Amino acid sequence: MRVTAEPAQALNDRRNGAASGSRAVNYPFTAIVGQEEMKLCLLLNVIDPRIGGVMIMGHRGTGKSTAVRALADVLPMITRVEGDPFNRPPEAIEKDESPIAKAEANDGVPRKTSRAKLKTERVAVPVVDLPLGATEDRVCGTIDIEAALTRGVKRFEPGLLARANRGFLYIDEVNLLDDHLVDVLLDVAASGWNVVEREGISVRHPARFVLVGSGNPEEGELRPQLLDRFGLHARIVTITDIAQRMEIVRRRRAFDADPQAFIAAWEPQQRALRRRIVAAQKRLAEVEMPDDALMFAAELCMRLGVDGHRGELTLARASCALAAFEGRRRATRDDVKRVAVPALRHRLRRDPLETTDAGERIERALAELADQP
Repeated sequence: MRVTAEPAQALNDRRNGAASGSRAVNYPFTAIVGQEEMKLCLLLNVIDPRIGGVMIMGHRGTGKSTAVRALADVLPMITRVEGDPFNRPPEAIEKDESPIAKAEANDGVPRKTSRAKLKTERVAVPVVDLPLGATEDRVCGTIDIEAALTRGVKRFEPGLLARANRGFLYIDEVNLLDDHLVDVLLDVAASGWNVVEREGISVRHPARFVLVGSGNPEEGELRPQLLDRFGLHARIVTITDIAQRMEIVRRRRAFDADPQAFIAAWEPQQRALRRRIVAAQKRLAEVEMPDDALMFAAELCMRLGVDGHRGELTLARASCALAAFEGRRRATRDDVKRVAVPALRHRLRRDPLETTDAGERIERALAELADQP
């Protein structure tokens, strides 16, 4: 028996819809009013996926899902091997030793071959929704048993993790996710690979994605093991400014009345943001973080009693991404201060008797460090 993958055309049809008219029409990212912390956290992860994703917690109806789905329209295109269901670039195909890479030519997946012989295509960065009711087979992928019994072929059908490779995996109401799926995500997030073992066949494929979760804290807490995997934690609340609330309703009504006209009106801002993201991604490798900024980040984590070293690493990566986004090649202490709250909010030790919000504790620690000579 041989292992085959889902035909590329079938995968594309399922991903994008059989016809263009079935594609979702997203609200423009640049038209979202307020919620600056959430938008900045998402953009920083686009610039540097190593930051580790975003957890967005806040009240219902504050635009969490809207912002994540709108992000897809401002993401730069990526290059992948034509028809590859795992969104791999040519250099990854050359190195891939999995059964998928070695499958025969008619399986719909490129074989291991020289980069010069591989055809490539430009596609949108995938933003994949993971439903709360999804089964493990749907998330990880599975073997088509019917094909194995009728044709003697063990065909691998990629799951949501395969589609999310090199993109974003979004989980709405992530705090309600089943524990067995949380365990799967923890394993994949740690290794960057998804291993599927069904009926004596083991398939291993890359699954490196930016994990984005959203939820309402009133509906339950997230498991600490998964919460720690998120690089940034944005907390949003209902906007209380009257002018902003009016503008939210005004823009939403205009979008609902004529989505295409509204999107066209905001396209210049969308293009400008897209160009800015591309420039920041290219600039990121040149951004330096001097010792005084690194020392400030380490002192802040020590003062707050942050366990481990993910706090400093996240502060450094987010600070450099912020500097790149703003067109600078040097991260500063001010950059560390601006990303400190979302980078450390979920990493503080919890005291049941503590009444101070985690964000306030971080702000207080920042003020104390600023007062030092």
